[in-house]
Amino acid sequence: QVHLIESGGGLVQAGGSLRLTCAASGGSFNGYGVGWFRQIPDKAREFLGSITWSGDSTDYSDSVKGRITISRDKAKNTAYLQMDNLRPEDTAVYYCAATPYYSCSGTGCYDYWGQGTQVTVSS
Repeated sequence: QVHLIESGGGLVQAGGSLRLTCAASGGSFNGYGVGWFRQIPDKAREFLGSITWSGDSTDYSDSVKGRITISRDKAKNTAYLQMDNLRPEDTAVYYCAATPYYSCSGTGCYDYWGQGTQVTVSS
């Protein structure tokens, strides 16, 4: 099974940037697309964007489009979420997940999930 671990979260000032890392262990996730989600307490998990298994295509939610970039490094079995111009409302737990589908934006199509990493954006 693929075990995903997010890292790179932390405290950042509004307008700042963070790069989150999604590292796979226990197996390669090169055969999976990778999605990034976030969740604010008491709210539904929100799709942010995804990248296909080959890395040839990305899909971004309109809510964050233009401020995030998703990439992956197959050699390192790692995916990334670059976030720029962060806002206080971006404060959430961020998750990466793996899907066998070419592209999907719903939580139900992702088979593996990381534990999440906290991102806090201060005013």
